[in-house]
Amino acid sequence: MDESDNVRWTISVPKETDVALRTFLARTGLKKGNLSEFVADAVRWRLFELNVSAARAVNTDVTSEEIEDSIEEALKEVRAERFRKPV
Repeated sequence: MDESDNVRWTISVPKETDVALRTFLARTGLKKGNLSEFVADAVRWRLFELNVSAARAVNTDVTSEEIEDSIEEALKEVRAERFRKPV
């Protein structure tokens, strides 16, 4: 990601969290600028976890066989499109 694509956030965290994170970054040899990278990575992981939880909640009534069948069907369609011979 290009530096110009970044946006600036102002966030507040408990002092204990700040000290723990900065101590971790220092202990592992990371620099002050790595704080932004760490936060961005943590946010991406949390969003991923929330999306997985939401998908699981929506699909509680769906059997694993139905899910696997849907995945297989989608893969067949994508492969057929991708590897279709030009006319």
